[in-house]
Amino acid sequence: MKLLFVVDPLPGLKAYKDSSVAMMRAAVARGHAVFATEARRLQVEDGVTHAACDALDVRNDDDWYRITETAANALMDFDAVVMRTDPPVDTDYLLATQLLGIAESNGARVLNRPACLRDFNEKLAILNFPQFIAPTLVSADATTVGHFLDRHHDIIVKPLTEMGGSGIFRLTLNDPNRNAILETLTRNGRRAIMAQHYLPEIREGDKRILLIDGEVVPWALARIPKAGETRGNLAAGGTARAQPLSARDREIAETIAPWAKQHGIFLTGLDVIGDCLTEINVTSPTGFQEIAAQTGHDVGAQFIAAIERA
Repeated sequence: MKLLFVVDPLPGLKAYKDSSVAMMRAAVARGHAVFATEARRLQVEDGVTHAACDALDVRNDDDWYRITETAANALMDFDAVVMRTDPPVDTDYLLATQLLGIAESNGARVLNRPACLRDFNEKLAILNFPQFIAPTLVSADATTVGHFLDRHHDIIVKPLTEMGGSGIFRLTLNDPNRNAILETLTRNGRRAIMAQHYLPEIREGDKRILLIDGEVVPWALARIPKAGETRGNLAAGGTARAQPLSARDREIAETIAPWAKQHGIFLTGLDVIGDCLTEINVTSPTGFQEIAAQTGHDVGAQFIAAIERA
């Protein structure tokens, strides 16, 4: 197969931790040709989506790739196009999904489907599964969020478009900065945010559970917050610990897996704290390399094998 990965600039990808690198290495190990491009390179001419694509020689050491050739290609000429550009889901990101949608109409197979990248905000998607979530509010009104805090005493507030723990705050009743934080996050009432009841189980980790084409990866990656932090995100200094799925983890994952597959979400990253679902990640879920290193379960190979079957 010929596989095209739409990623952030290659020099910024970390060989030791980026799941996109794990996918590319697994593809090469299984005999496939790997190409890379960036969202900014997408263009449409005569109704066909093209991009300048780098053919890659992918390696297993820190100096993990060489560009062997760069040429313009129609995306429909690849067996699969894997969209792995990181959030924020801003105007540029949404425009890229529009161009990928045109590629899909040309006959390209885009993973995840461009429509689902637009339709399923990673924070709001959990509202499809109220049986699994903690008390949650979405509002741009700081007073309404304040009333939510008054009822729950200890909450997490976060923007709807960021990743890696960016913009997440824990608020308690006596926090002297509560008004300033809410005014900043809501942009003085112009942008909705999410507030959730604080889950003390975060001390045991924010668990990442991966779904690949409707199949549940049997290991979760618990991101343990560093001392003094309420965020377990690895980007915020959390420590990764692979662990088997609990019965509750599996219940959540097996309920969501067919929904994700039905909507064209080929790769899904569920975030679970304690017994509660907190996010459904569809843009560029991670955790492949940490799970493989600690358990021997090659998530990258599972991902590529699922593309082969499809």
